Amino acid sequence: MIIGVPKEIKNNENRVGLTPNKVEVLIHQGHTLLVQAGAGTGSGFTDEQYQKAGAKLLPTIQDVYSQAQMIVKVKEPIEPEYSLLRPGLLLFTYLHLAADKKLTEVLMEKKVTGVAYETVTDEKGGLPLLNPMSEIAGRLATQIGATLLQKANGGRGILMGGVPGVLPAKVVVIGGGIVGFNSAQMAIGLGADVTIMDVNVDRMRYLSEVTHGRLKTMMSNRGNILEQIREADLVIGAVLVPGKKAPWLITRDMLSSMKPKSVLCDVAVDQGGCFETTKPTTHDNPTYEVDGIVHYCVANMPGAVPLTSTHALTNATLPFVEQLARDGVLAIDRSKHLRNGLNTFDGKLTCKPVAEAHGFPFTDLSSSSLSN
Repeated sequence: MIIGVPKEIKNNENRVGLTPNKVEVLIHQGHTLLVQAGAGTGSGFTDEQYQKAGAKLLPTIQDVYSQAQMIVKVKEPIEPEYSLLRPGLLLFTYLHLAADKKLTEVLMEKKVTGVAYETVTDEKGGLPLLNPMSEIAGRLATQIGATLLQKANGGRGILMGGVPGVLPAKVVVIGGGIVGFNSAQMAIGLGADVTIMDVNVDRMRYLSEVTHGRLKTMMSNRGNILEQIREADLVIGAVLVPGKKAPWLITRDMLSSMKPKSVLCDVAVDQGGCFETTKPTTHDNPTYEVDGIVHYCVANMPGAVPLTSTHALTNATLPFVEQLARDGVLAIDRSKHLRNGLNTFDGKLTCKPVAEAHGFPFTDLSSSSLSN
């Protein structure tokens, strides 16, 4: 198969879809790799490294899209890339369609076979291609939140861990999944007073056990959230409903109960955000205030640490890239995990949560062959 790796054009997105060593693996298996010049620069990979691995370097993103049968990238296509999409193109990347009606329409109109990293599953029902970025985003949320609490950065002037005789910051994490647990771990490590909220009692019991009781847990509902955010210095939104738009768990009217200059960090922004006042921001201009509350809502947080992120992501994606490169759409037929990742096919919307988010017709391909 001819596989294309374009340079990401989203603001400050420095990750790349494949590292040179992953390119070498695929070339050894008989595939042709087309890499846009400069695609790996932001992650520390040179064009020479890709050439040494056997890739063909192409000067423009248009060259890569026009010649490739499959595009492997990191972030969803943005508007300048829409015209590059074409019928039958296999697109393997993060899509987050539940929060992007326009892209959903474009992928359907262009009849792109869109396989989304964030809905590919594993044998345990987990999300193996979302997990590594969730781990990074969760840790970054705490790290960035600690910085934003500094007065010079717009915060309350709070040191996360406090000092002897002075209480540490209170951190509330809403959501006990991969993002939430990693956020909580980092906050505990910095010495903060940390409460995690979830709707699953068994999950909270597990989190309490593995942190030896250092992590406080509380059932997530509006009343409890209101109670917790009144005293919080940093609130991290870490809620994920696979494939669906995130629910609003903190509404604008709730902000008035929070301490002035406290910080909200919404890691669910890619899925529409779990705060009503969330709007996507960039690494260039990451924060804004609403009613005196600092908001951090960068839509590609792991892009801030691209070397770590690219290695972690491509370690997870490579086995699926290998399957798709070897068998094309037949790989989706043969793998229930890739089929779960299929969001669009031949002009049809094949991911039910996305269809529900936008009110579009859903096409169930679970029992039909894509190769017909």
